[in-house]
Amino acid sequence: MSEEKSLNFIEEIVEADLSSGKYQSIVTRFPPEPNGYLHIGHAKSICLNFGLANKYGGKTNLRFDDTNPVTEDTEYVESIKDDVRWLGFNWAEERYASDYFEQLYGFAIKLIEKGLAYVDDSTSEAIAQQKGTPTQAGTNSPFRDRSVAENLELFKAMRAGQFKDGEKVLRAKIDMAHPNMHMRDPIIYRIKHAHHHRTGDQWCIYPMYDFAHGQSDAIENITHSVCTLEFIPHRALYDWFIEQLEIFPSKQYEFARLNMTYTVMSKRKLLQLVNEKYVNGWDDPRMSTISGMRRRGYTAEAIREFCDRIGIAKRDNLIDVGLLEFCVREHLNKIAVRRMVVFDPLKVVLTNYEGEGEVLWSENNPEDANAGNREIPFSKELYIERDDFMEVAPKKYFRLAPGQMVRLKSAYIIRCDEVVKDANGIITELHCTYIPESKSGSDTSGINVKGTLHWVSARHAVKAEVRLYDRLFKVEDVGNAEGDFKDHINTDSLEVISNAYAEPALAADSSDNRYQFLRKGYFCLDKDSTAEKPVFNRTVTLKDTWAKEVKKG
Repeated sequence: MSEEKSLNFIEEIVEADLSSGKYQSIVTRFPPEPNGYLHIGHAKSICLNFGLANKYGGKTNLRFDDTNPVTEDTEYVESIKDDVRWLGFNWAEERYASDYFEQLYGFAIKLIEKGLAYVDDSTSEAIAQQKGTPTQAGTNSPFRDRSVAENLELFKAMRAGQFKDGEKVLRAKIDMAHPNMHMRDPIIYRIKHAHHHRTGDQWCIYPMYDFAHGQSDAIENITHSVCTLEFIPHRALYDWFIEQLEIFPSKQYEFARLNMTYTVMSKRKLLQLVNEKYVNGWDDPRMSTISGMRRRGYTAEAIREFCDRIGIAKRDNLIDVGLLEFCVREHLNKIAVRRMVVFDPLKVVLTNYEGEGEVLWSENNPEDANAGNREIPFSKELYIERDDFMEVAPKKYFRLAPGQMVRLKSAYIIRCDEVVKDANGIITELHCTYIPESKSGSDTSGINVKGTLHWVSARHAVKAEVRLYDRLFKVEDVGNAEGDFKDHINTDSLEVISNAYAEPALAADSSDNRYQFLRKGYFCLDKDSTAEKPVFNRTVTLKDTWAKEVKKG
């Protein structure tokens, strides 16, 4: 029997809350701001929030935190929905913080009426100065003691559009000497005369995240509001608003966000990479975005497995991207169909082969007994990889060399007899003899060879473009590396092979297939493909080549 996996600390809290009768069922939410595309760090949060609800028979809302009209866009909303669905999750309700703008406004009015909020005319610089420092108490704003009536009148005038951006803000009245800086009269509303992607020009005042977040949770009766560790100092404010407004007591819990080697996990930095053309859009296969990983050929199953393996912790740590790549390889090895593609072709002429050619058969996936076999055309002229031949070969070189034999995958054993060169001494083709009795599956030749090469029939080969993607950054811990993060971009993160030669089965395959190009790595078809010329992205290499390079260093 396999050992049962222990609960993470949030699961322990949920089980205790359910068994004590505190809640009959749980409600979680995934609350992204639609100001960019989701990345692998968000995948961890998605798997946690939806996973908790699935495990304990609850439900999860997808709620867009759309309180900043300047940076948000419908494009991002749609991309986020696509990513959540692709990862395999369905939300109970699709909600938006903007759904609650009227209620949030009403909550602000209630705080003013209770003497717990005031309109402040101070500049942003003055407010920052009033806050003090972590070791020094703040000072009260000169507008802190406005009457309830005056605050109500001014706040309604703010809503009516009677003031310019930055001219006034609404602040909570808490304690300017509080040891937690977030409790020193935080801003809860600011003026922004900006078009909102859902509410249009209906509003010109917008709630701050700290005000909208907890109240939106309460409106939706969220039982377990899961956030990352940087929100620990915000929790006191979250609880204060809920307590003063006397609304559903949602509870915030914090876990460690995902930090991963050779990767950036910041929408701001990812947006820089896009805007400054270091990558070709949010779904560039080198990006840590979910859409980029999807385009690269990562599977939702592999990402979910990765999120499960890294677990949920209370302390920040740096996860090796090699673990994610391992999960991808593990899954692709089971589902990827095998195909032969030659990247750097060297022609082989079988001098003793007669006739028009023949059809051979090869397995689609040795890991899957139900994957079946495919036809591969074989003929007198073939292509092999140029680096599978060496004119002067060292000992223990088991690939092709003058006088040496190798097996062609699912075909015959061949022997190299002659090397043909051009006027510049470049090898243009090899003349070889094939052994008719050595056909794979019915070999009676008695010849044993140690090397097996992939190949394609020259006459039947399909031309393809192959994009070899590697890690976007050269340093392991990008977040703590010296200088600007863009200084550490790996300029060799993309190599394009414009004229690779593929076996014809590849052109006839389903567009959503995953492939293992024999001896090369795992690949998928890119959206740039055309019927005339397919384009393939390398998802991941067959083995972790980076680990070896690091050891060498």
